[in-house]
Amino acid sequence: MKKIILSAAIALVAFTACQNNSNTDQENETDSLAYDAITEEGFANYIETLSSDAFMGRKPFTKGDTLTVNYIKNEFENLGLKPGNGESYFQEVPLVEITSTPVESTLSFQGKEGSIDAEFLDDYVVGSRQLQEELDFPSTELVFVGFGIVAPEYDWNDYEGLDVTGKTVVALVSDPGKYDKDLFKADTMTYYGRWKYKYEEAARQGATGVLLIHETEAASYGWDVVRNGWSGPQLDMVTSDKGSSYAGFEGWVTNDLAKSLFELGDVDFEATIKEAKKPGFKAVPLNVKTSIKLQGSFRESTSNNVLGLIEGESRPDEYVIYTAHWDHLGIGTPIEGDSIFNGAIDNAAGVSALFEIAKAFNASTKKPERSVLFIALTAEEEGLLGSLYYTNNPIYPLENTVANINMDAFNPIGATKDVTVMGIGQTELEDYLVQSADKFDREVRGDKNISAGLFYRSDHFNFVKKGVPGLFMGSGSDYLHLKGDELKAKKEAFENRYHNVTDEFDEHWSLDGIVLDTQLFFDLGFTLSNERTFPEFKEGSEFFELGKQRLNKRK
Repeated sequence: MKKIILSAAIALVAFTACQNNSNTDQENETDSLAYDAITEEGFANYIETLSSDAFMGRKPFTKGDTLTVNYIKNEFENLGLKPGNGESYFQEVPLVEITSTPVESTLSFQGKEGSIDAEFLDDYVVGSRQLQEELDFPSTELVFVGFGIVAPEYDWNDYEGLDVTGKTVVALVSDPGKYDKDLFKADTMTYYGRWKYKYEEAARQGATGVLLIHETEAASYGWDVVRNGWSGPQLDMVTSDKGSSYAGFEGWVTNDLAKSLFELGDVDFEATIKEAKKPGFKAVPLNVKTSIKLQGSFRESTSNNVLGLIEGESRPDEYVIYTAHWDHLGIGTPIEGDSIFNGAIDNAAGVSALFEIAKAFNASTKKPERSVLFIALTAEEEGLLGSLYYTNNPIYPLENTVANINMDAFNPIGATKDVTVMGIGQTELEDYLVQSADKFDREVRGDKNISAGLFYRSDHFNFVKKGVPGLFMGSGSDYLHLKGDELKAKKEAFENRYHNVTDEFDEHWSLDGIVLDTQLFFDLGFTLSNERTFPEFKEGSEFFELGKQRLNKRK
């Protein structure tokens, strides 16, 4: 009897092992089919098409807008994605296009002992988000407010005891942690370091105007990026108060102009900047005045987010969301005869990844249990406006949104062993990413330029501000096949493309790295789409409690 039982047990184990091997083989085959659906050829075709001159730089409110969103909609439809907004693939995003420029391009600053003239675009940029055709600020005093930050949790208030009503505040970019690792989050920039926050705070303080001092390292981009971004119409959300809650004007000045303004007011530039980086700094009047007249025109219209959906098999009311912004800068001032900002890497590549990941989900024989939503977002370049509108007006409840996986720009230099997480340490999505990376023998690292605040500079951040974990990942720096002079040459060939007309498709790009990164993006989302857990923010994140509040709505 024992021999019979033992023989039966051995047979059962053998049968089970065969079954498990068969299941494993089937899973491996499924994985292979899905991963293999993401191809260099697919990326090349999509990126080259979307970044071609035919799409006119993909700026919202232009013909390029209509061409782009219709192209994306058709591709979603061809890939078998269902409309993501009821019966429509579109979510209308009401925006206002504002053209606001100085009446005179030369801006004069007056001090006690003389004056300085500055030229628009070369030395300064300025505009207004207040919807008025004429704005006149006859005489406004400049006051230097350090970083222009009010952060109670860091015991920091640059506006303490200061009344800036009727005045123009001048502020540094970044935050104190960049210069003193004992302050804020050390080298990791907080949202307080972003230019957008500084404009918001200046308005809350009642300032007439706000001018930020550009410094390339602190901003993490050169003056050409500021110039290009301010040389044409700006988009903004439609507000009920017609923009009256914003400061009267907003802008930037070059570092050289800032030095001259301090000198004009007999204020020691180097010593004052040094003090501004220390706790307890008190604002300093610059003893300089300026008068600004702006002329404006504006038109309200709509752009569109484009949404495609794969419905979950068993839990269709829970959503994993992939995002990538479709817009770029359109047509601008010609640079060496070229005026179209094609945005191949930023972000035709990201939209192409949406298509390729959709292909991978379709190729897998295992269908996701949760729904997977693909959103091509509008107006990211104008201040993350498409994602802001979606998160303020979600088509699917945010408490049922598992995570946002955001794709914004890829590296066409070559494949890397490592990948980079912007703002590492924020969410449990990073732990899932490590598990996915292990499958591909890849490593997960934090971004090296943590003072650039990249975590706050792409569309996932608007999901984060609503308590939804968001991941923004890029390729790494440990190249698999490139070394020495060859790597140096490829890097040099790719330099200075950010927000430049040179961001065009190049048939000599190495797309193998983009494919590997996208396979990892797919694996992460596929894993989440078949789980029951909801990833959370980590306890060290400033969004930890916000995430808890969101999940409590599910109970």
